[in-house]
Amino acid sequence: MRFRKGARLDPGQVVDRRGAGGLPGGGIAVGGGGIGIVVLIAYLLISAMGGGGGSLGPLDQLDGQAIGPQGTGVPSDVRQECRTGADANERQDCRIVGDVNSIQAYWTQWFRRRGKQYTPAKTVFFTGSTQTGCGSATSSVGPFYCPEDKLVYIDLDFFGQLQDDFGAQGGPFAEAYVLAHEYGHHAQDLLGDLDKAQQARGPDSGSVRVELQADCYAGVWARNAVATGYIVDLTDQDVAQGLDAAAAVGDDRIQERTQGRVDPESWTHGSSAQRQAWFKRGFQRGAPDGCDTFGGEI
Repeated sequence: MRFRKGARLDPGQVVDRRGAGGLPGGGIAVGGGGIGIVVLIAYLLISAMGGGGGSLGPLDQLDGQAIGPQGTGVPSDVRQECRTGADANERQDCRIVGDVNSIQAYWTQWFRRRGKQYTPAKTVFFTGSTQTGCGSATSSVGPFYCPEDKLVYIDLDFFGQLQDDFGAQGGPFAEAYVLAHEYGHHAQDLLGDLDKAQQARGPDSGSVRVELQADCYAGVWARNAVATGYIVDLTDQDVAQGLDAAAAVGDDRIQERTQGRVDPESWTHGSSAQRQAWFKRGFQRGAPDGCDTFGGEI
């Protein structure tokens, strides 16, 4: 995946808190390193009830520590150095800015064509720990969308963890898939579909259906990525990176790696095969209308 060298990036869609401080003493863990967390508050409730995690591992209990100072706005280096697609081809953080710009350009256009208003959501870069509208979080929770403050949160070190700890191949499009999935949750939020995740666990739960729809939405964006004007081309290898990342964060794959056994009744995101299948479906159909995960078998 390559960005158009002359494409104008908008770093204003990113808030950079990296290195700006966080939870004292290393902070608290809210999750286990997954992607696609629907609502942090829901997971905190699950944790409080003694349940397991809906990300890549068990949720830890909050310890009530105070939050340290947080950075705000976009630091000068990102604002000054992430200006064009050429910068996105050279730097990871600029590449993520480009991903966010492209994903939101797609959703803006889709909402507009249907007479609806798309409200942009910024992505927050953080290191280690941060405060969110959904509670306190550490990087172990993985990338997530918080509907309380309408922000996407990510510690960019997650992409290394995706390869090292979960066996994904990685690559630029694997990163883009992660961001597109989280913005799929933002689209669901704007469309009123996040509320459908009432049942938190199980192979046929509302949570799994919401997550698989976000995977499908990621595929939809991928199909339309070049048309947003930011990306030059999307190759079969790029799509393979996205499918590989989707498989790596399937509930069954994660449970097998971390627990040595698979327990479908505790699933929150869906199996590797399901996540790949719904990403493929979105990519093949190219429109959100083909992503109804609530109307039948998944």
